[in-house]
Amino acid sequence: MRLNRTAGFRWSWGLAGVLLVAMAACDPPQPTPAAGGAATPAELQAGEAKFNANCSVCHGQQGTGTAQGPPLVHKIYEPNHHGDAAFQRAAAGGVRAHHWEFGNMPKIDALTSADVDQIIQYVRWLQKQAGIF
Repeated sequence: MRLNRTAGFRWSWGLAGVLLVAMAACDPPQPTPAAGGAATPAELQAGEAKFNANCSVCHGQQGTGTAQGPPLVHKIYEPNHHGDAAFQRAAAGGVRAHHWEFGNMPKIDALTSADVDQIIQYVRWLQKQAGIF
C-alpha cells in the first residue's frame, strides 16, 4: 500500500488550520498590572487613591475586575476602543451593560470631572504597565 503524500499534506494543514483558528479565538491572559512590582508614580497616587475609594469595589484592585465589575486593565478599555471621554460619561451618568454580564454601572456622584481625570491617568498607566497599549 502506497502512502498518498498529498492526502497527508492536506490532513496536516487541516489540523494546523484548526489549531490556528482555535488559538486565535482564545482570549490570551492579560499581563498582571504594574508587572514587576512597579510602584505607582507620585503624580498618579491621587488618582490611585480615588480609584481605590470609588472604583475598586467593582473594578478590583489595580483595575483587575471582581465578581461585581469588569477589569479596566483589559484590551476592551484601551484608548482606541474606550477613550477617556467614555470614562467621564460612565462616572457622570452610569453605563448600560454592553460588553460584560455584570449589570449596569450606576453613576458615581462622589466624583468630579477632575477626579475622574486623575483616575483615568492612573488606569491608563496600569494599562501601559500591563502591555495593553
